Amino acid sequence: MDKLLDEFLINLNSDKGRSKNTLESYGRDIRQFFDYVKNNNLSILKINKTNIIAYLIYLQKSGKATSSISRSLASLRSFYLFLFNNKYIDKNPTLNLESPRIEKKLPRILTIKEVELLLKQPLITDPKGSRDQCMLELLYATGIRVSELVAMDVNDVNLNLGFIKCNGTGTKDRVIPIGTMALKALTQYIQNYRPYLLREGKSEQALFVNFHGSRLTRQGFWKIIKYYTKKAKIDIDITPHTLRHCFAAHLLENGADLKSVQEMLGHSDISTTQVYAQITKNKIKEVYKKSHPRA
Repeated sequence: MDKLLDEFLINLNSDKGRSKNTLESYGRDIRQFFDYVKNNNLSILKINKTNIIAYLIYLQKSGKATSSISRSLASLRSFYLFLFNNKYIDKNPTLNLESPRIEKKLPRILTIKEVELLLKQPLITDPKGSRDQCMLELLYATGIRVSELVAMDVNDVNLNLGFIKCNGTGTKDRVIPIGTMALKALTQYIQNYRPYLLREGKSEQALFVNFHGSRLTRQGFWKIIKYYTKKAKIDIDITPHTLRHCFAAHLLENGADLKSVQEMLGHSDISTTQVYAQITKNKIKEVYKKSHPRA
């Protein structure tokens, strides 16, 4: 079974150029299915549609979120299509299986004042404070994902022209302009403080590094944003993705067009971006109800 999974992931990476995070996600989903198959004395190559449905029900009873179940089914669809196309099986058991409907929840958005409060928390008098402020400013200024932030190298930044190159999901690269505040923070960090974080004699291309002089991880950034949220006394569960949501929503609130925001976020489908337009509409309704004398 492991050999089949390895072949599938290699094929997925070489033919479709999926990101490392996507490949890891597919791998986790399919290994979880392998465990289910083994525990129920089934065979991976003899699975039928009823077995797949039973597995989805099992995930539901185990307390898995609808989004997780839907993702697992997507992973299995891709896996069994690979097996079918490569003649490991005669029939694809995932054909015509519908994904469970996912209730779309609007992301929680900070107000502009709350964002400003969060961005003011790092003390830029030392390397750590400068690095942390730079990361927060850059996330809010560009809307890039945290995985994209920690994957950035020094060469992805153009201080003279004021833009960054972002290596997006799969093969999607995009160039994003950065504002005055983010550019100032980047310049100060790169020129004055990043050298202090690097270990002497160590060659590291990563833009953001930890105290060991190595590339900062997503988990490392998670701890950072949690720390500054608590320090700012913001009573909202802020995640590393929150500033990306704020970037999109605040742009639309201030008149940016949906297509431009879609391109900056790197969304392949504009329907993904439209959720932020819904947030803006809801805010307008709230303002109307609070302000209009006959609302």
